Amino acid sequence: MKFNLWTISGMMAAACGVMPTQAQEVKGYTDTEKLPGVEYTVHDPRRPQPRIIETAGAVVVKPPSDATVLFDGTSLDAWTQGGGPAQWPVKDGAFIADGKDIQTKESFGAIQLHFEWRLPAGRKVGGQFGGNSGVYLMGLYEVQVLQSHNNKTYPDGQAGSLYGQLPPLVNATSPQGEWQSYDIAFEPPVYEGEKVITPAKITIIHNGVFVQHASLYLGPTQHKILATYPAKHPETGPLRLQFHGDPMEYRNFWVRPLGQRDQPTAP
Repeated sequence: MKFNLWTISGMMAAACGVMPTQAQEVKGYTDTEKLPGVEYTVHDPRRPQPRIIETAGAVVVKPPSDATVLFDGTSLDAWTQGGGPAQWPVKDGAFIADGKDIQTKESFGAIQLHFEWRLPAGRKVGGQFGGNSGVYLMGLYEVQVLQSHNNKTYPDGQAGSLYGQLPPLVNATSPQGEWQSYDIAFEPPVYEGEKVITPAKITIIHNGVFVQHASLYLGPTQHKILATYPAKHPETGPLRLQFHGDPMEYRNFWVRPLGQRDQPTAP
């Protein structure tokens, strides 16, 4: 794949007379379309980096009684890969990204989702390379999974971002080798005919910290392309896990439907 990469060096380093290192560089794209409502383009390295915070680490939550367990520590029976059985290795209660994407056999719409993930310690990472994966809601809307601790990248591509669209509120990523948790509430878009009247909506809690709150997708996830909604859209879709060439590990994966309820309206 041909990359048109644009690099900016740390201004603080320059001001101090220190030559910038690879770790201080941010690579991204400036030949992409402008995002609506902001001054930045898709995957823009000039976009401000989310503030870094420390957390207590992964929040481990047992599946509720109405949850569908997608991985119980031993079996990938709930997943498929290329139309056949999922072949990602299972080891020590986790499964490891390998080969190509996998997706759930079951399809989902509005959901609550919990899973934990980590990149093994000692693997070299740099930007989007070395520690990259992602979860796609309905197979369409990506939440980025990336080892973003001490690893800068374009902000709409770091951990907890709506990939190519919206950076997280903060960078809550734990150090490499430690388990992380995502707790996600997702609602699909609402259509009237071929028109979207309510965009897809998501809330993400990363290691116990809100990094997205009722954030709206511009459309299904794209790479280097401004996302837009199609004229037709499925009501449900599978969860898909991305293999990006890196051995990201996953465990404690469960999902439950978000039910509907009557809600009073303002007079």
